[in-house]
Amino acid sequence: MRYLIIVLVMFLVFGCVVKEAELGSAKNPIKMFFVPSMEADKIILSGQKIADYLLQKTGYHFKVAVPTSYAAVIEAMGTKETDIAWLATFGYILAHEKFGAEVALTTVRKGLEKYRGQFITHVESGIEKLEDIADKTIAYTDAASTSGYMYPSATLQKNNIQPAKYFFAGGHPQVVLSVYEGTADVGCTYWSPPAESGEIKDARKRILETHPDVIEKVKIVGFTEWIPNDTVTFRQNFPTEMKQQIVDALLEFAASEKGHEILVELLDIDGFVLADNADYDVVRETLKLLNIDVDEKIK
Repeated sequence: MRYLIIVLVMFLVFGCVVKEAELGSAKNPIKMFFVPSMEADKIILSGQKIADYLLQKTGYHFKVAVPTSYAAVIEAMGTKETDIAWLATFGYILAHEKFGAEVALTTVRKGLEKYRGQFITHVESGIEKLEDIADKTIAYTDAASTSGYMYPSATLQKNNIQPAKYFFAGGHPQVVLSVYEGTADVGCTYWSPPAESGEIKDARKRILETHPDVIEKVKIVGFTEWIPNDTVTFRQNFPTEMKQQIVDALLEFAASEKGHEILVELLDIDGFVLADNADYDVVRETLKLLNIDVDEKIK
């Protein structure tokens, strides 16, 4: 009997020791993932600045990461490898349908809560319009990217345009580079309106620093339909009070001069608006009209 009591006491003591640290603590930080829409190092640099601000405002610790694919970020929402994900539009729909992820914020760019995909090509390709894409090689970003794959692919299907082949380059900058270097005849990336100064804000900007003549070498030949902007999304069952604190802090961050600067640096984001799942029904309806089966995509 005495031995049993000792065993029980040891179990209780060590059970307390191995208990998981509280979410948001230094030992169990809130995990915040970004999709690989540009070079991971640049995303992490800006993402860490956001995490530092959130720590200051909420007292919660954050860990920032950029997985190697859009799909990996989505899957992480289901395994709880991440608590928050900055998901592209279609990625959010997949994460919601498969794992019950919940959108909290929609991004705003140049006063718009929507954007669209663009078809780009080299100026010497001979391609002038969408119909010319038939029998050409296309570079898409990632299979879970709305503007870099889903909507462009649907646009081509809707117009009965059949490319010869396609491949996934891994991100928007990589697609632009594929077109610039001639690896692909056509590339599909996101489009954002240029600044009032004329400065471009679409995906070509992502390689402007290393390829300053990209604007002269790569042109736009077509667009997709409009798409609701990307999201800040929380995993299912994330604590409600913590979520509200983080959302409030992100809204404050975007409204500050320094925060705005960092968000523009990160993803050309000017701000956020509150969002809920119903805001993305228009995408679901469009996907149905274009015969894209969401259930099939999440298997």
